Amino acid sequence: MKYTAIRFHRGVRQLAVRVEEGLAELQKRPDRGDISITTVIIWVAAVTGALLIAGTIAVVVAKYNESLNGI
Repeated sequence: MKYTAIRFHRGVRQLAVRVEEGLAELQKRPDRGDISITTVIIWVAAVTGALLIAGTIAVVVAKYNESLNGI
């Protein structure tokens, strides 16, 4: 417990170093292959579809929960 502050400080320092290295890399190579808008649209559609399917399953299970108790 007494080393919590030291561990936290070490973690913050490592995070700061990593961010600084990333910013330096970005300044050296600004065209590092950014993600295209098409890829973003596909990912958003996939996640939305998965959430809709999971929500539908949850609604059906909640609706028929009493009938499914004997299974």
